[in-house]
Amino acid sequence: MNRIVKRGVALLSGLLLAGSALAQSYPAKPVNLMVPYPAGGPSDAIARIFNTALGKELGQQVLVENLGGVSGALAAQKVLGAPADGHYVFQGSPNEVILSPLANASVKFRTEDFRLVHPVADAVMVFVTRKDLPVSSVDELIALARKSTDRPLTYGSVGVGSLYHLILENVQDLTGTKLVHVPYKGNAPLMQDIGGGQVDFAVLVYSAAMGALAEQGKLKVIGQLGAQRSELLKNVPTVGEGQALRNFSYKIWTGFMVPRSTPEPVVQRLHQAVGKVLQDPGVRSQLAAQTQLASAPMTLAESARFFEAETARYRAIARQIDLQPQ
Repeated sequence: MNRIVKRGVALLSGLLLAGSALAQSYPAKPVNLMVPYPAGGPSDAIARIFNTALGKELGQQVLVENLGGVSGALAAQKVLGAPADGHYVFQGSPNEVILSPLANASVKFRTEDFRLVHPVADAVMVFVTRKDLPVSSVDELIALARKSTDRPLTYGSVGVGSLYHLILENVQDLTGTKLVHVPYKGNAPLMQDIGGGQVDFAVLVYSAAMGALAEQGKLKVIGQLGAQRSELLKNVPTVGEGQALRNFSYKIWTGFMVPRSTPEPVVQRLHQAVGKVLQDPGVRSQLAAQTQLASAPMTLAESARFFEAETARYRAIARQIDLQPQ
């Protein structure tokens, strides 16, 4: 019996030493931070705020890689197809890892294939319209949509099944309006078309670039979707302050994720590094300049509980609007 116990202790000690060695040797080469949209959008801006500081913490270069398509699922699938050793990290949100598998029949992964290492930023979502759309509030937008039955208003999103698509499907259900959905590969090309008047409006993450275009009169920001006005956008009313969509609110987060099978010591090392970067005043101020709030500290267990709760919430929304894979 003593021999068996000794063998068990020796095996456990060996595993602990191996885990410690793995954590110390990670990363052994540059880390790819996979952004699921083209360069120029809010997701890309977040990655470029984090990559240098995260590289310093990890002792290896962190390279930003952009890959748009399939509502962000193309990049997610690339990360899941790479070795699960922490050298490919996915920068994702509910759009790509929770909603894409529910909305797109070609997406073969499950939300549970990913592990959330740490949320990194919370964003403000807004209603944004082309400059000459004759509305100045969300209530006026809904009223115009009700009148425009012969030629329905068009709205853009980053793809079928994206959160932005779900929100506006929900709006149509609540208000009895009919809109035409125009999917794009990312925020940047959609913003370009709103600025050019090719699409009437969208719900998007607010960004510094959007604010600059609004100040130049190239588009209009008419409402934000948080339950309260963001500290970063105090002059824009919430949707819930109007009459048409009272008690209507959404927010979106971004986080760093790895495949579920990534070794625990690697996940812990990455989690520790991300946590330190989130405390960096320079990183926090750069996020604020992009109207993103740095996420609050979370343990790995808290990150797991948060991810499970968010998955349940968005699956419930998808059921509510009867989202079917296409």
